[in-house]
Amino acid sequence: MVRQQTAQLKTSPADIDGVYAWRALREAGFVMTSPHCHAYFELFYVESGACSFFIGNNMYDLHAGDFLLIPPDVFHYTRYPYGDCRRCNIFFRACDIDESVARTMPGQTEFFKEIRIFQLPEGYREQMEELFARMVTERKIGDERSAPMLKALLQMMFLLCGRECTFLESLPEDIHTTDREIVRAAQFIGSRYMDDISAEDIAAAAGYSPNYLSRKFREAAGISVHEYLVFIRLQHAALELVSTADSVTDIALRCGFSNGNYFKDAFKKKYGVTPTKYRK
Repeated sequence: MVRQQTAQLKTSPADIDGVYAWRALREAGFVMTSPHCHAYFELFYVESGACSFFIGNNMYDLHAGDFLLIPPDVFHYTRYPYGDCRRCNIFFRACDIDESVARTMPGQTEFFKEIRIFQLPEGYREQMEELFARMVTERKIGDERSAPMLKALLQMMFLLCGRECTFLESLPEDIHTTDREIVRAAQFIGSRYMDDISAEDIAAAAGYSPNYLSRKFREAAGISVHEYLVFIRLQHAALELVSTADSVTDIALRCGFSNGNYFKDAFKKKYGVTPTKYRK
């Protein structure tokens, strides 16, 4: 059985109080200290260069003009193996998107429920980056007008995306990373997390030896295979706690935990409360 341990994820605030914008240049080879997830949306945009994302049991290479919409509570990890990359991050809550704006997106309000990748044509990138710059400046101003101004700029940004971007309904091969074996390992975990799977099972699905997979997986995802398995199990358990009336013990067993006490300890470490309190 895979040794169970709690995923060492970067701690993020449980919530935010409005729209945040952040631009930064990541130099080639920059390494995040740890992967993370958070209880709010993130919109990641590549202004120049390229980067690699591990998200949703998959890996994608993003290039200049690419957006990635990350819904709440989705594990993600970014690497910069291709050279310098200038990126922009927008953090926001569901309440920060006006319903009238959400309905202009592909799939309308359903758009925000899934990981999305969309691409902005080169002719509109300068206009988009001016919007980002205004959002960053407004956040620094921080007066009584800043919160509504940031929210208004967010609506403008999504309206421009809805009008000009190309939205990928299915992700083509050319946007995927070349790390196919890591993807196979992650997808195996995502489909078999409820079973008593071993490190050898995961490595066999990936086509690697266990030791080699362990090293490559940590490099790609920021945590070990074991930690990722526990994270996926906890994520599914949290969903079942709020969507079923089944006992905590039954949910723990169904999500692959053989020890109820360990499950409760791991759950509290990740979510900050016990499974029972989380359900309430």
